[in-house]
Amino acid sequence: MTAVSSPVDLDDAGALIEADREGALRSAALAGAQVRAVATAVEEGVLDRLVDLRPRSVVIVTGDGRSSRAASLLVAALGDRLGVPLVRSTGSPPWIGPLDVVVVAGDDAGDPRLAQSVDAAARRGAEVVVVAPEEGPLRAVRGPRVMWLPPRIAVRDHNTLLRYLAAFVAVLGAVAGGSWKTLLPNLSRLADLLDAEAVRNSPSNEVFRNPAKSLASSVNGRRVVLTGSSPAAVEVARHGSEVLLRVAGAVVGAGELGDVIAASVRASIAESSSSASTFDSFFHDEQLDGPPPPLPMRVIVVATDVDRAMTERRIAGVPESELMLTDAGEALFGGDPARSDFEIAVSTPDPATLSVLDTMSVLATRLDSTAAYLQLMGGS
Repeated sequence: MTAVSSPVDLDDAGALIEADREGALRSAALAGAQVRAVATAVEEGVLDRLVDLRPRSVVIVTGDGRSSRAASLLVAALGDRLGVPLVRSTGSPPWIGPLDVVVVAGDDAGDPRLAQSVDAAARRGAEVVVVAPEEGPLRAVRGPRVMWLPPRIAVRDHNTLLRYLAAFVAVLGAVAGGSWKTLLPNLSRLADLLDAEAVRNSPSNEVFRNPAKSLASSVNGRRVVLTGSSPAAVEVARHGSEVLLRVAGAVVGAGELGDVIAASVRASIAESSSSASTFDSFFHDEQLDGPPPPLPMRVIVVATDVDRAMTERRIAGVPESELMLTDAGEALFGGDPARSDFEIAVSTPDPATLSVLDTMSVLATRLDSTAAYLQLMGGS
């Protein structure tokens, strides 16, 4: 990670754009384009071999990085609700055969695990989908049963979560199935939702109407823990922790909601019995009194609107806690007449129509933009 030389004011759009020499903000804003590229590939017939196929299982083999997190998110959100067993693995299992679909995904075309997994699955007669760059050792692994979904949109490695998630959803949508297919997000609609989130998080929007800027401002210089209201939300929290560390050098913890609540309560008890409870910044003199005590730990909970009421009750006793939700309707823009037709059309969906993966995808990209803004603020 290369930080900017000096912190940048989040409300100075020109300074932000000038400081973003690495294209961090642009890369974070391309989640919708990545999803739309996958949808286009499907329309072109890349996955036609899977149509009407009734697989015994769908196995997702991943390398390191965002492909692994995307697989974990998919399994957490839908793994127990699908009509086909969904298996996540670090290689092609020995029981793979002609009745299975194997998806091999990763950023590194030189990773021998990925090449070996494609080769093993193809030799055993499985249908294989490769979600990786079509180059290096992987490119040499060919066969009539191997389908390719290489990246079409260039982004930084840590911003590829939605490309992998879209590819996995596309594979599940291609195979034959029943009513469980309604659980899968529509990729074109998801791309619109992500584009709308990118518009919200644009450098030209002030902090109070830009959720990514607002989150970056609230976590800057703080001890922060990300958690989630559900298994899928916890995976998004872990994604955020990893991206914030990699991009901005921000050490942000992540864990299950129960563990985070217990840790926060214990920390607040310790703080109340220390000098932090009597600290007064007005009278504090660092030369005489030493450094000020650290600010209380901030807890950010990734959640869906469906989980909102229950989650608010669970964190009611947790100081410095807040929910991270999708911004629906006029609540975000306050009826601003300057909103574009695009914002009005796709940024105000009925929350009831959003799937779990729709919501989690939007919040994951918000964390990507937050990491970019935090980097431009000088890191933490």
